[in-house]
Amino acid sequence: MSASKLYVGNLNYRTTEEKLKDLFSQFGEVNSVNILQGRGFGFVEMATPESAQDAKAKLNGTEFDGRKIIVNDARPRTERRESRGGERRDFRKF
Repeated sequence: MSASKLYVGNLNYRTTEEKLKDLFSQFGEVNSVNILQGRGFGFVEMATPESAQDAKAKLNGTEFDGRKIIVNDARPRTERRESRGGERRDFRKF
């Protein structure tokens, strides 16, 4: 992911993508907004890395829609692994 994609956390569950786009538009062109419904976070992709860094610096820790939002650089997705390691335990034996 480029430096122009931002993670936005601690969102109000009623926050819409349109409201989030309006907020970030103050800092430059917004390419895309994606809120994961029911998860309280989303991603905003700005047109330039400079506008993304400006938005991050000015919005991180500010109140939006009644919540103090977290704005950070988005990290690349990592593959998830099974945490069980293939071993099945039967706790009834203990």
